[in-house]
Formats: sequence, C-alpha cells, structure tokens
Amino acid sequence: MTQGRNSGRGTGRGRGPLVAEKRNLGGNQRKPAKKAPRKRAPQKAKRGWSLFGRRKTARPQRRRGLLGWLLLPFQIVARVIWAVSWRMGVVGGLFLAGAVAFHYTKLPEYQALLDGRHQGSVTLLDRNGKTFAWRGDQFGGVVTADTVSPHLKNAIVATEDKRFYRHFGISPRGIASAVRINLSEGRGPLSGHGGSTITQQTAKLMCLGVEYDPDIWESEAAYESDCRQSSLWRKGKEAIFALAMEVKYTKNEILSIYMNRAYMGGGAHGVEAAAQRYFGKSANQVNPPEAAMLAGLLTAPSTLAPTNNIERSRNRAATVLRLMEEQGYLSPKERQMAAANPAELSEAAAARAGGYFADWIMDTVPSFLGDQTTEDVVIRTTLDQRLQQAAEDAVNYVFENKVRAGSKAQTAVVVMSADGAVRAMVGGRKVRASGVFNRATQAKRQTGSAFKPFVYAAALELGYSPYDRVLDAEYCLDIPGSGPWCPQNYTRKFYGEVTLARALRDSLNVPAVKVSEAVGRDKVRLVAGEFGIESDLADGPSLALGVSESTLLEMTGAYAGILNGGSSVTPYGVEALTLVGDSEPLMGASGGMGERVIRPVAAQELIWMMEKVIAEGTGRRAQIPGWQAAGKSGTTSSAKDAWFIGFTADYVAGVWMGYDDNTPLTGVTGGGLPAEIWRETMVRVHDGLAPQPLPMAAPEPIVVPEPQPQRRNGGGFGRELERTLNGVLQDIFGN
Repeated sequence: MTQGRNSGRGTGRGRGPLVAEKRNLGGNQRKPAKKAPRKRAPQKAKRGWSLFGRRKTARPQRRRGLLGWLLLPFQIVARVIWAVSWRMGVVGGLFLAGAVAFHYTKLPEYQALLDGRHQGSVTLLDRNGKTFAWRGDQFGGVVTADTVSPHLKNAIVATEDKRFYRHFGISPRGIASAVRINLSEGRGPLSGHGGSTITQQTAKLMCLGVEYDPDIWESEAAYESDCRQSSLWRKGKEAIFALAMEVKYTKNEILSIYMNRAYMGGGAHGVEAAAQRYFGKSANQVNPPEAAMLAGLLTAPSTLAPTNNIERSRNRAATVLRLMEEQGYLSPKERQMAAANPAELSEAAAARAGGYFADWIMDTVPSFLGDQTTEDVVIRTTLDQRLQQAAEDAVNYVFENKVRAGSKAQTAVVVMSADGAVRAMVGGRKVRASGVFNRATQAKRQTGSAFKPFVYAAALELGYSPYDRVLDAEYCLDIPGSGPWCPQNYTRKFYGEVTLARALRDSLNVPAVKVSEAVGRDKVRLVAGEFGIESDLADGPSLALGVSESTLLEMTGAYAGILNGGSSVTPYGVEALTLVGDSEPLMGASGGMGERVIRPVAAQELIWMMEKVIAEGTGRRAQIPGWQAAGKSGTTSSAKDAWFIGFTADYVAGVWMGYDDNTPLTGVTGGGLPAEIWRETMVRVHDGLAPQPLPMAAPEPIVVPEPQPQRRNGGGFGRELERTLNGVLQDIFGN
C-alpha cells in the first residue's frame, strides 16, 4: 500500500495525506492559523442604458486630478457633440438615400430627355434648298457621346468638368476651388464660379425634373429664370438630383443628355444644331478648332456666339485648345495646328443673309407654324441669295459713294420675278439687320408720280392710244369745301399738246390729272387695286399724282403685274412649308399671279411707254447697258419720298428713299439716287444673264396733218421753238 501511495507522487493522482497531516489526525490538533485577509474583489461596473435601448456597461470610476477636473467640461461637450453628430449623420444619410431613391424612381429613360425644348424651330431655305436663316429653338437631331466627334466630346469634358469620369456627380474639390476663386475676386462664395459638374449642369438643364406648365408659370422666361437660381437650397436639391442621375444613368448617357440640351447661342439647342448653324456640318464631323469653339460657347452662349463676334469666339476657343493639350487630348503639335487654323463660319452663318426677308416670311406664315410653333418646321422660300447680295452691295455702294457723310436718309429695295416671287429684300441701310423696322413692307409712304402708270393703264384699257394727245396748260378744278385746285408740273411750265407717251415720259402732272378725270377716278382706283395696291386710295383728283400711301412691296408687285401681261400679282416668299419628318407640305406657295386686270395689248403698250421713261425721260440714270428696261420715278410734292420702280424682261425691282421722320430730302428726286440704287442693283442682278427684249408693243402711229405755218409776226415758229427748247431742258433735268 505504501508503495502504491508513494508511486502516486509527482503525478497528482491518488496522493495520500502528508505525514504531518496524519499526526494531527490523532486528536492533539493545533488551532488553525489565522487566515490572511482576502483582497477585495473589484466592484462590478455600473450598468446603464444607451440612447437606443441597449444596456451598456459603464466605465469604472477613476480618481480625477486637477487637470482632469479642468478638462471635464470640454470632454462632456465633445462627447455630446460626437453623440449628436454621428446620430445626425446617420439620419442625414438615411434622408439623403431616401431623397436620391425618390428622384431615381422619377427619372425616365435617358432617350426621353435628349430634346429639352418647349417650342419648335423654323428653318428657312432659299429657292435652291440651302439654309439661309433660322428662327425659334433649333434642334439639329439627337447625338450621343459615342456618335459625336471625339474632339468635341474631349473639348466639353476638358472645359466643363475634367474629373467627369472620376467623380460620383459632385466634385468637392471643384466646389472648394470655385468658392476660393469667388472669394479672391471679391464675390460671394456662390456668385460667379459654381464648381458644378457636368452632371449638376445637366440636372439644372432638366430643371430638376420640373417640366414647364403654362398654367403654372407666368411665362417660359419666368420658368427658365427659376431653373437658373443659385441659392444654397437650390444647390442642395441640385446635388441630390445629380446623385440620382449618377445612379440611374451611365456617364456617357449623362454626357449625351448634356450635349443635346445645352443652349449654344443663335437659337441652337444642342451641339448638332450648333454645328449645323455655325459650320454647316454635323457634330460628328467637326475638327479640333470647331470643337473648341462649340465647347467654348457653353460658358456664355449668347455673348460668345460666333455670329455676334467671331474674334471673341476664337479667343475663347484658343483657351479651350490649351486645356485640351494640358489634359492630354491634343498633342502640342495638334494644338498649334488648330490655333493656326481657327474655325470659319459657314456662308449662311457668316452672311446672315435675308434678315429682313426672313422677318417678313415669319410675319406671313400662321403663328402656330412660325414664331409660336411647337413643331420643327422647314420653309422653302423664294429667296435668291445671289440677288440678295446684289441688292445689299448696291445699297452699300451708293451710300458710300453718292450720299453725303452723316446722312440719316434711309432706303428699301425689293427684287421679284414677274409672278410676284420675291427674290431679295432690303429694309434699311443696315442691310443685314433682323428684328427691326422693315421699310420695304411696313412703311406706308406717298407714291408720287410712281402711281401714274396705273392712270395710263386705265386709259389704255378703255381704248386710248399712247399717241393720243392731251393739252398741258393751266388747269384748275373746283374742290367742294376746298376751293379751286390747280396742279402744276415739276418745272412750273406747260408744254401744250403732248401725247400720253410723252406725258408719262416727262412725268407731267396736268396731263395725268386730265386723263384720270377723263377715264374716271373710280376706274383708276379699280385698276390700281386689282394690280395689288391695297392701301386706301384718295377720292379726289390728286389721286393721279400719287397722294395715296403704299408700301414698296405693294408697288413693286403692282409693276410686276404690268410686266407679266396685265395680270394681278400677290407678292409671296413661301413656296412650301413642311414639318420635319413629313413628306407632304402643309402649305404651298403663298401668292403668285391672279386675275387679269388689263388686256395684254394694253400692258404691252404701257411697257412701251415706260421704256421711254428710262431711254429718253426722267429715268435716264437707271439705264442698264445692253438691256431694255422700263420704269417710273416718283417724288412727292414735299420731297419727303423718292421712288424708282422698274423692270427688265427677267426681274422687277423697286427702290424707296426718304427719312423715317418725314424730313424732306435735299436735292433728291426719284430719278436721282433711287434710280442709281435701282441701276446698281439690276446691273448686279443681271450679271451673267443674256439680255432679253421687253414684252412691249409699239402702238400704231396716228397720222396728224402737218400744221400750216403761221406767217403773222412769226408767232407760230416762236412758240414751236420755245416748245422744243423746253422739251430739251425737260430731258436734261427730268422731273
């Protein structure tokens, strides 16, 4: 047994009592030694409850030193701030996530956002199908980040948001940089540079998803003004919307929306419309300098539009090219080449031809297909850009070389075909102006002697001959309520018996009044009205002298009726109006030839008489070398208006000259400067054309017996000599 117990030592198994212990078992036991005091167990940590209901263990209390007591308030404040901050952060994050999710669910597919216009556009084509003017909000068509020229895509990113493909819709670095720049330039932190990303700019273009409603907004301008607000609250909403867009769309889809909706100046919305507007090509064809100019427009589209100031646009484009080089989109050599060959405007954009003409077209079409259209409309017009340039050059030439410096005199020119198709129009000395008063269509002025052809048209229609004679002598009519009225010739002289042809050639007033009274004023008014002079015509005998008012367009159209053989003409500029995407036009020609007014033979004889005006009479300064031309000058009695209207076999042209405030002209008659403008216009219009004869017919001559010589005192010979001399002087000085 002993062996067995001892064998258990060292193993801890089956160990028996020690020897000393055995001794004590016998009964003589010592008192147990006094136990050492046990160390006090640490107190249990107090437990409390957290804000969210979880039970938490409090930290054990420790003694605080003096420094600890001093720092205690700050520690408490810091703990409170931390506790509030992270809880608010959690709540704010949840709110932000909810707001983003809300906008995410409202966003449509990106294709529905590409055209953001509220109204449509009007594209005006000339007679050859070339674009010469635009009206309304132009949208050239949908493009994507994958279909536009890579140069244009890179230029936009380099200029507007170089971190576009790396941020999540908001760029804190960009915002901080913008605030720093604004403060350094003395502006408010949100005034000037906004630091907005392309995504944020796109959100603003979408008006944060709020669509225009005419029942809510006072006007479209008020709606757009609200969309462009830059308040702190608006910026916050914009950021949330941008985050939702980043979740909903890819980067290239966001860039595509931006490129299609951004306003690019000149009425162009989107890069495709801008490329077509300024360069006459698609956005997928633009080269680096053109791309740089388009991207530069995004900063200030109206100010930087190249049609307003091409040099300013090129300076901005140079900055964009530098940014493209810095960001690796262009090599130094490519940038230098682009800078050395800046973008050039297309012919239509550079010329801005047909400003007055385009305005007139927009006034003639229904408003729902014109300036208020919600559709994209294409109007094919009668404009001939070569003839338009001819008229503009003629006006500039005469005013630069024949009119005294500082003169405020104005002019207007209309060129049309014999059927009334208007080929060119200048409404003032600023030949390329647009959106201003058009003197060719809006100014009603007295016509003076330019009205006389309609007096003789009425006579010829009734069977009179150009060789019929009328006595040019002192002549008075008693006007009820006014007393006697005695018309005078421009020269204050009388010429005895004259033919109707000579009376028109020399613009004699007394014969015109006598013919008008003979055929009847009602007949004269009827003929003039049917030829297209729609203005109120005078009732009195002064009707024959052109005291009634008319527009240059009306008068030129009436002369076109004489050229075409005596049929009425309605001047027109629209050949066809079509909606984009439709093959059939909604409207056809807006005018043309109408009913016959006088017989063809009467028209041919009248043309023969009017040809004498330019060949031999008051219109000599309108002669076109190598061409037959017919026309008539006109000057009002107070010299407030001067006209010259005439035609060749191919074209009719009318010219008016005067002051807007009715100040009398000094030393100007219809046979003077207006005739020169007419000639300069028609020489350019007919450049390259083969001369054609006028459709005129000389009347059968009337045989008049030779007068017997009067022997008494030679009086007959003296009167004849005086008549001859007066005729020569009339031919020289005109009327």
